[in-house]
Amino acid sequence: MAPMIQDQPNGNSNGSGPRRPIRVAGCSGGVYDRKRAIADMAANEDVDVITGDWMSECNMTLRGSDKRDRLAQAKMSSGSTLVAKGYEPYFLEEIEPAIPHLARNGTKVCVNAGASDVHGLAEEVKKLIKKHGVALKVGVVDGDDVTDAALELYRKGEEPFLNLPANKPIKDWGFEPICAQCYLGGTGIAECFRGGADIVLCGRVADASPTVGAAMWWHGWNREENVSELAGALMIGHIIECSTYATGGYYSGFKDLGDNDTDMGYPIAAIDEKGEAVISMEKGRDGLVTTDTVASQLLYEIQGPLYYNSDVTASIENMVIMQIGKNEVHVSGVKGLPPPSTTKVGFTAKGGWQAEFHFYLTGLDIHEKLKMVERQTLRNMGDDAKKFSCLKFMIAGGVPQDPQSQNEATVDLRIFAQTRDPHLLSGASFTDSDRGSFARYCIENLLQGYPGSTMAPDMRTAIGRPFFEYWATLMPQSFVKETAHLPDGTVVQIPSPKITREYPREQPSYETVSPADMSQFGPTTRAPLGYVVLGRSGDKSSNCNLGLFVRREDEYEWLRTLMSTSKLRELLGKDDVGKQIDRCEFPNIKAVHFLLKDHLDRGFNSTSSFDSLGKNLCEYIRCRWVDVPTKFLDRGRV
Repeated sequence: MAPMIQDQPNGNSNGSGPRRPIRVAGCSGGVYDRKRAIADMAANEDVDVITGDWMSECNMTLRGSDKRDRLAQAKMSSGSTLVAKGYEPYFLEEIEPAIPHLARNGTKVCVNAGASDVHGLAEEVKKLIKKHGVALKVGVVDGDDVTDAALELYRKGEEPFLNLPANKPIKDWGFEPICAQCYLGGTGIAECFRGGADIVLCGRVADASPTVGAAMWWHGWNREENVSELAGALMIGHIIECSTYATGGYYSGFKDLGDNDTDMGYPIAAIDEKGEAVISMEKGRDGLVTTDTVASQLLYEIQGPLYYNSDVTASIENMVIMQIGKNEVHVSGVKGLPPPSTTKVGFTAKGGWQAEFHFYLTGLDIHEKLKMVERQTLRNMGDDAKKFSCLKFMIAGGVPQDPQSQNEATVDLRIFAQTRDPHLLSGASFTDSDRGSFARYCIENLLQGYPGSTMAPDMRTAIGRPFFEYWATLMPQSFVKETAHLPDGTVVQIPSPKITREYPREQPSYETVSPADMSQFGPTTRAPLGYVVLGRSGDKSSNCNLGLFVRREDEYEWLRTLMSTSKLRELLGKDDVGKQIDRCEFPNIKAVHFLLKDHLDRGFNSTSSFDSLGKNLCEYIRCRWVDVPTKFLDRGRV
C-alpha cells in the first residue's frame, strides 16, 4: 500500500524552504489503455496526482457529432447508445476500483475523459463515489465545445480558419462543419484542485494540460509570473501523457527490453519548483526509463522547436535529458515563452461513407494481377466509379525471392472506397437490389479474375460505414469561455491569458549550419539507417512528424549532416508527396526532427492509408538503406 502523502501543496512539511516536487503519474495514453493502471497506481505508488489522456481526433469527432445529433434529436450516427453518452464510458471501469485507494491515500486524479459530455461523466463518477461510501469531491473543467462561437465566425466569414497542414481557408474545404472543439490549458484544472476537488474531469484539454494544471496547483504558479516553470511542466506532461510510450512502448530500441515487455510500468514525474523533473516508473514492472525511451516520447507528435499550449509556449531546442539512476531520467532546459493568442480548434464534418474489399494475391506477377483487378472492377463500376470521392487499389506486402511458405508468398490487395452516396456502399447480401453496391462490383469478378483469385472471407469491411472529415485550425482564445466547476457548486470563469505573443504560422526550419566532412567517419557499409538510428513519428491531423536520434556524439555529427530535407525526400521514395517539409535539430538529445506538412491522407478519421496515425513512417525510414560508417556498425546494431 502506498504511504499517506503528508506534504501539502504550496509548501513543505514545516512551511519553509522550497516546495517538494509533486509526483504525477501518467496512467492512460488513449481510450483503450490497460484497465489496471489507475487502481494499481493509487494502491501501490507514492503519487500526488494521477493523470490520463483519453481524447484524440477520432473520439473528438465521434463524440462531437453525436452530441450535435442528440441536440437536433436526430438518429445517432454511431448507432450505439453507449457511445452516444458523449463521454468515454471505459473510464468508469478504470476509476471504480481505484476509488477506495484514492480516498485512503489522498491521491488525486485529473483526466480528459469527459469528451463532449463532461458533466454527464461527473454524475456517473459521483454515483461510484457514493457506492463506495467515501467522501471524494469532483470538479469539472468545461468550455472546450466552441461550436456556437466558431460556427458564427465561420458563417459570417470573419475568420478564414486556415488549416494547419496546408494553410488553406475553410471555405475551400468542401464540407459543412457541424461542431468544433478547442484545446484548453491547465488553469481551470488548477482552480478545481484549489477548490478542493479530488477528481477533476475535463473535456478536450490538451494532452499535457492535466500535468500542467496539477503542477500549477501544487506549486502555486500562475500564467503571468511562472512562464519558465509552466513551460517545463508542459514538456514533462508531454513526456508522460502517452503512458508507457515513455517506458518502452513503441520504442525503436525495443530489443533492449528482452522478454520483459508484457506488463510495462506507467511513468511517474517528480516535478520540482523550477519546472524540472525526474522521470521514473512503477516499481516491479516491465519496461525501461532511459534517455532513449524519454527522447523517443519527447520527439513524438511535436511540430518543431516550439510547443504551444493555451497557458504557455515551450521552446525545446535546448532540452536536456540525463540518466541519473536506474529507471530515473532528469529533464531540464526548457525555455518559457508567452502563450499564443490563439488555441487549436478542430472542426468536424460528416464526410460520407467508406468501405473496403480485400483480395489475396500469391506468387508471381503481383503488379500485373493488381492491374487486372483494377481494370475489371472499374469496368464493372462504369459511370458509378465517378461517384466515389476516393477509390484506391493498394498492395500491402511483397513476395521475396524463392519464398519458403505460401504465407510468405501472399500479399493483401485492398480496394478502398469513399463516397457521399450511401447506396453505392450498401449491404453485403449480394441480392439483386445490391447489384450496384461496391461489394458487388468487386466480387462479381471473382470467376474471371487473376490466377488464384481469392477474396477475404469476412465481408463486413465491404459494408459502408460513416466517416468524418476533420479540419485542424486556430481560433482566438478570447472566444473561448472556459469554466471551472468546483465541488461546492461555485462556477469560476477562466479568462484567456493576459499576456500573449503572436507567433508565425510556420515553425522555424533550417538545414544544418556546419555540416561535417563525411570522410572523417572512415569507410562505410551499405545498411539500414535503423541499425544505428532510433526515432519516433506520429500524426497531427494530416501533418506527420518524424524525429530521428542517435546515442553518441560522433553519430550525431554524421546524422545531422546526412539527414537533410533532400535526403529525407530521397528516403521517402514513392511516398514523397511533394509537400512542405520543415527541419530542425535538438543537439542535446542528438536528434534531427522533420515535420512533413499534409503528408498523410487527411488524418485518422478519413484516411485511406494503412498508416492511419503516422506511427509507422519512422520505421519505414529506419529500414531504408544508406551508407553507414562501418565503425558505427561495429559497435552493434540497435
